[in-house]
Amino acid sequence: MKKAYEDILSSFEEYLEIIKALDAKSINAYITDLRQLEKKLGDLLKLDTMSILDYLSEFDNKRTLNRKLSSINTFVNFCHYKKLAKTKLYIPMAKVPKSLPKYLSFQEIELGLSKIDRSTQIGKRDYALILFLYASGCRISEALSIQRGDLVDGWLRIRYAKGAKERMVPVAPLAVEAVESYLENSDISSPYIWLNYRGEILSRITAYKITKKYLGVSPHVLRHSFASSLILGGADLRVVQELLGHSSLNTTQIYTHIEAKHLRETIVKYHPLAK
Repeated sequence: MKKAYEDILSSFEEYLEIIKALDAKSINAYITDLRQLEKKLGDLLKLDTMSILDYLSEFDNKRTLNRKLSSINTFVNFCHYKKLAKTKLYIPMAKVPKSLPKYLSFQEIELGLSKIDRSTQIGKRDYALILFLYASGCRISEALSIQRGDLVDGWLRIRYAKGAKERMVPVAPLAVEAVESYLENSDISSPYIWLNYRGEILSRITAYKITKKYLGVSPHVLRHSFASSLILGGADLRVVQELLGHSSLNTTQIYTHIEAKHLRETIVKYHPLAK
């Protein structure tokens, strides 16, 4: 029975990877959630709504609750589809208040860049990486997977995007020049762009330390800053969706709240009736 159950979990992992096109980190989170649930409630093929709701009531954080609920809903419906369970189950997600993504202005990014000592190769790399992330809107996992041949004539080919999708993104000349300057001065031979001093692919932890040191934020905030700059500049939401590699426009729409906030602040600042 245990082996049969493990076979079901393996089949579910394949479903998440191939059909749902999830990355390894997301798949691992799903499986971890299911093993925790199994430890608490037993046989996952015999779950019922009340026992699931009772289990979920232990979680106060709505985002954590929703993540676990997503794992449960997806697994139960997978089992129903495979005729392993009689019940098709769906429990609605908890409503989570929308929060504005943190982002930096170009002036704040410029200030951070001015702190970098570009007389060293490490300084050239850090400067180029920050500009590159801000100019491309890459996820840090995508950026660290990029090879030299992926950046040609100001166009970036992102082949390792979330969900195994591919997209092309134009990169600002200033960022391209910074990357070229960094690579020209490198004596390390590697197809990858972002490397540590040993010539190995830069780790996510090191990338985090770089942006934290000069900007006080994580690399992902530069992705938000890229999108926010475009929205505030008047870019079409669907174009921003394409550049970010979002599969759904709903994901991109959070940036419209930034635009609304900006418009409100402009009214308050400049309109005589708002004073």
